[in-house]
Amino acid sequence: MIKSWPSLSELRDQVQSGNVSAVSLVEKSIAAIENKKQYQAIISVNKENAINTAKMIDKKISNGDKVGRLAGIPFIVKDNFLTTNLMTTAASNMLKDFKAPYQATAINLLEKEGAIMVAKANLDAFAHGASTENSDFMVTKNPFDETRVPGGSSGGSAVAVILGMAPFALGTDTGGSIRMPASFCGVVGYKPSYGLVSRSGVVAMASSLDVVGPLTSNVNDASLILDIISGIDSLDSTTIVRDTESYDLQLINKMTTIKDLKIGILTDFLKNGVDSKIKQNVFNNVTRLKSMGAQIVDISIPSIALSLPAYYIICPAEISSNLSRYDGLRYGYHTNKTKNLEEYYSSSRSYGFGKEAKRRIMIGTYVLSSGYYDAYYKKAQQVRTKLINEINGAFKQVDFIVGPTTPILPFKIGEKTMDPLQMYLSDLMTVLANLVGIPAISLPSKMINNLPVGFQVMAPQKSDKKLLEFAKLIEDKIK
Repeated sequence: MIKSWPSLSELRDQVQSGNVSAVSLVEKSIAAIENKKQYQAIISVNKENAINTAKMIDKKISNGDKVGRLAGIPFIVKDNFLTTNLMTTAASNMLKDFKAPYQATAINLLEKEGAIMVAKANLDAFAHGASTENSDFMVTKNPFDETRVPGGSSGGSAVAVILGMAPFALGTDTGGSIRMPASFCGVVGYKPSYGLVSRSGVVAMASSLDVVGPLTSNVNDASLILDIISGIDSLDSTTIVRDTESYDLQLINKMTTIKDLKIGILTDFLKNGVDSKIKQNVFNNVTRLKSMGAQIVDISIPSIALSLPAYYIICPAEISSNLSRYDGLRYGYHTNKTKNLEEYYSSSRSYGFGKEAKRRIMIGTYVLSSGYYDAYYKKAQQVRTKLINEINGAFKQVDFIVGPTTPILPFKIGEKTMDPLQMYLSDLMTVLANLVGIPAISLPSKMINNLPVGFQVMAPQKSDKKLLEFAKLIEDKIK
């Protein structure tokens, strides 16, 4: 299906050789966005600025000037990245008219290499959701079945890549928000180690969990994007030192075989709630890895059952704190039809926030309140520490951990909107990596019932390079 773009390295060579113009690539991207509006993946288009930037890049190339590694290549960002050329809405009524005073570091780094932002993608409002149904503007549709969801919250970004609207997109992953839509839409979704990519200029959801990462058509492209956007940023104190070697697999790729690697199957993931066909898909992929020479090891993380409850305490707690700034006075939606300050706050926030944001604010405020902080939030953080210790212990036994990205296939639009707990269970396989800060990737696997399925691989913290190398070796074997 779709994926009408060559790899990023091929596009780079075509543009820099003058065989393909940057303008033609931007026009192709914008045409794809226009022709596929029915999927409701895009909130805003950066047409005029993108074409003008492309013209400047073409002029530089014709003059023989040096250009960046992504010169002329269009890309799309989730609309929770601050941009100076387009409104930043986070798909919420609260920010529908917000023009950011500065731009996200990740976008600046891509533009420094010549990449051209053509549009901003739909998401669950403030990234709260697993289906992209919680957007205040539109419901994004799965390209393989328009009656189904694309996953969330980076659903628009995943749909944009699989539909060929751009060669790659950026998303954010707080509990699986890159990997889940990657699984539901059949693309590669990469969640880096926590802090490897700057979050400066990204609308905060849960600050100790949020990670910026790429959605691409293949692992090589993901590695190139990570190489460009990773590293220390003075505007984000949580950023960590990157690998001294390039993450770009086409420059340095030391792993040539998976023979003798120890691959862990997290048996706890497969016990309950996993679709039988998805479970069989995992076992089939593990058999292929074994035939390639890998050692397969069953591993267990005793506290894994507590990861989802802990996540849905810590995450809403941080959300309630981060969303408190949207009061209608400093910025965000506000109304003038009120009698006093209390009514002003209430009216502004009642309209500005959707149901899911309100739900998470209420949960978060409750678990942080006096008398309940120790009973809920403190215990959840203790569970998090326990999970970190257990996952570190597991990685002393194995090199990588594999399993399903999601426990279910893409579900019908509206199927889970009235049952938040069932919606939250969609994150069952992905929240662990965010809680413990490790890198994880979702790779497209064999289709089930004509719907995409993801195969997830996790690695120790700061082992992003090795994870990408491993993923590159197996990506074609599991399709």
